[in-house]
Amino acid sequence: MKSLLYFSFFFSIALFSQERITTEIIGTFPLTADQLIHIDNFGALFYTVGNTFYKKEPNQNYSYSNVQLGAITSANAFNPLKINLFYKNFNTVLILDNRLSEIYKIDFNNIQPYKNITHISTGSDNTIWIFNQDTQHLELFDYKTNKTRATTMPVESKVLDLMSNYNYSWLLTEKFLYTYNYFGSTISKIKNDGFIHIAEDNGNLIIQRDQKLYFLAKDTPQLIPIHLPELLIKQFLVTNESLYIYTDETLHQFQLKIR
Repeated sequence: MKSLLYFSFFFSIALFSQERITTEIIGTFPLTADQLIHIDNFGALFYTVGNTFYKKEPNQNYSYSNVQLGAITSANAFNPLKINLFYKNFNTVLILDNRLSEIYKIDFNNIQPYKNITHISTGSDNTIWIFNQDTQHLELFDYKTNKTRATTMPVESKVLDLMSNYNYSWLLTEKFLYTYNYFGSTISKIKNDGFIHIAEDNGNLIIQRDQKLYFLAKDTPQLIPIHLPELLIKQFLVTNESLYIYTDETLHQFQLKIR
């Protein structure tokens, strides 16, 4: 607990570094999407339009839609073999394979105890991270056994964003940015100073504050501004130090120059 409090205090001092990360434009691409979901290491693009989820590869395109469940609230393609689609209106998650065929359905309305889910993200094996609005807990849920493997302490403010990899999860609320390990233990707790969205890559975070982006390296408290041209950021993500920013029907790709 002392180390966690020390980290939070130190972060408040070093929150905005005088350093900054530069970028180099790689290219711009036309894109019409409601949600930009993911771009993998092979250049496959995942996005949604209306009720349809798309995977666009250089030589092959796939799509998936479910008329009964309607609009897709969010999606996660961190694991391209187990893609998660979340339908908040039906409290349901679908798991798709790499060809967007449905391989598993998780209907939380039929699982006891009942869970009212607002956010999801990918976990390892057969798990997903879910935020239970009724209990205000983030849970690591095993959808094969319908059991919760790990539960965090409850949070005290509205959840804005959720990201994860196989080992950690990051929960952004109106008051704090939390980092949790696979066992649900709190690694860090950082005051939210106007953050609205986060993206993750290899344990590092990109954080949006207003129309500016900042880089937060793993295991450090230093938030470094990213130098970018003026863009109206609709969505963003990062893959292997390539930063993608989606504006009005244009996808911009930048190389992050991290010293």
